[in-house]
Amino acid sequence: MSTQKTHFQFNDFFDELPVPGYYPGCITNARFRQSANGNQMIQVVYALQGVGPAHQLVADYFVVEGERASPTGIFLARRRLLQLYRACGIFPKQDQEIVPAKLLQARLQVRVEHEQWKGQPRLRVADYRPLESFHPADQIPF
Repeated sequence: MSTQKTHFQFNDFFDELPVPGYYPGCITNARFRQSANGNQMIQVVYALQGVGPAHQLVADYFVVEGERASPTGIFLARRRLLQLYRACGIFPKQDQEIVPAKLLQARLQVRVEHEQWKGQPRLRVADYRPLESFHPADQIPF
């Protein structure tokens, strides 16, 4: 057993959010989960490039069904999910089963914005588009 002590480092305290905009990314996790309200949702985790280590991973959630979810909310979440699939080069058809694992390792552009959650600033996924249309100037705030 080592007697060396571990200390907090400078970067542990540095938590500045990256500039809002598009960043190239890769989907590292996509799976069904249950929301706190008991609704079925899909969680997607993106690994972003060009951001600091504290913000390389950002999660996105899509409530796809549930008795406690609003019909409008489910409709909007399913539309965003379809947009995500298309940005990843996957073009589902009507009545095709939703399989989150098909998104794994897909590369795309992810637009992030700032929001407040429980009094703390954090990143929010706002949009997606195919990686082929990426331009470094897209990272400039809008």
